[in-house]
This record gives sequence, C-alpha cells and structure tokens, in this order.
Amino acid sequence: MKLVSAIIKPFKLDDVREALSEIGITGITITEVKGFGRQKGHTEMYRGAEYVVDFLPKIKIEIACADALVDAIIEAIIKAANTGKIGDGKIFVTPIENVIRIRTGEMDEQAL
Repeated sequence: MKLVSAIIKPFKLDDVREALSEIGITGITITEVKGFGRQKGHTEMYRGAEYVVDFLPKIKIEIACADALVDAIIEAIIKAANTGKIGDGKIFVTPIENVIRIRTGEMDEQAL
C-alpha cells in the first residue's frame, strides 16, 4: 500500500478530483496548505504599500491506495494539474505499513 500526496494549485482541484474519479478513486483527503518552492513567493500591492507574500496558497491531496494503482494516480494528477508554469506542484509517494478502518476493524487493503 502507498500514500500518494500531491501539492497542487488551488484552481486545479476540481480537474484533479474529476481525473481521479474517472480512474475509480473514491476516497481522497484534501487540505488547504501554504508554502513555496522555486516560486519563492511574490510581491503584491495593498492600499498603496508593497509587501511580500512568502507563502502561497496550495492544496494538498492525499490518497491511500494499493500498490497497483499508484502509476495511474500519478498520471491522472500530472495530466490534470499541469499548467506548464512554475508552481504546478509536486507528488510524493510513501509506503504505508498498516491501515485500520475504525468502524469495522478491517485491516490493510480491505480497509481502503
């Protein structure tokens, strides 16, 4: 089992969710986060004063899945979240040791 975590631009969330739904992914967790990478933030004007926005709003998507689905999930996220511009985000894949469904006590892939 794997945990696929993707950091994407907020306006691409609906596209990514739809792409994941099309490949049969039924459960995802979404968190609003802030951060920066190569973008290093940007400057904005507010009431005539210029200020630096260090952390940019992003969306973090997490999907726990069977090993066999990882490549399809990555491909779907890349196609849906890609704008071709800096700041499109990153995808991280990490192993999961155990999953337990609290309600039923099911374990591992049955709990997904």
